Amino acid sequence: MPLRVTFVAAARSAPLLAERFDDDRPLDQAGWDEVQRAAGDLLSLAAAELRYCSPTPRSRATGDALGYAPLVQPALRDCDMGRWRGMTLGEAMAREPEAVDAWLADPRATPHGGESLLSFITRVGGWLDTRPAEDGGRIVAVAEPAVIRAALVYVLKAPPATYWNIDVRPLSTSAVTGRAGRWNLRLDGAPPQSSRT
Repeated sequence: MPLRVTFVAAARSAPLLAERFDDDRPLDQAGWDEVQRAAGDLLSLAAAELRYCSPTPRSRATGDALGYAPLVQPALRDCDMGRWRGMTLGEAMAREPEAVDAWLADPRATPHGGESLLSFITRVGGWLDTRPAEDGGRIVAVAEPAVIRAALVYVLKAPPATYWNIDVRPLSTSAVTGRAGRWNLRLDGAPPQSSRT
């Protein structure tokens, strides 16, 4: 039986333009409010046999608020941004424009002294590939949007540059099914409405 891993994006802790690399801030009031509004739709995922989360405060708080009681997974940490940790993209660009350009253009580049995009994608994919199939068929993982983007690039076997074209909204879900090395993106939509005649 293939595994089904459903990623839930952590609630936000800041406006999008204020997002910082390796952001360790806890949920703010707006984030808590978002979780409360989404809880009814996401509660059923608590029935998963295994429940995990990224080590960030907002991922842990999101998982706890949704009733998942998730186990922290260090492999689901955000990309190590080295000396850019805590900066916004705009701040890093203002200080080191050539380095940011190199990082955005080359998935192997580490001008910040941290982790390359390719290494990040590989690490997250390695976590996915080592999920124990014998422990059950359903897994939920609350993670930072960047982690989910990396997982989707890995699952689709897409070029690393695809990472920049995936938008993961707070509290959105993305499901993948399969097993090590053989993953599929699963898009679940609303069931078709039955027509009355």
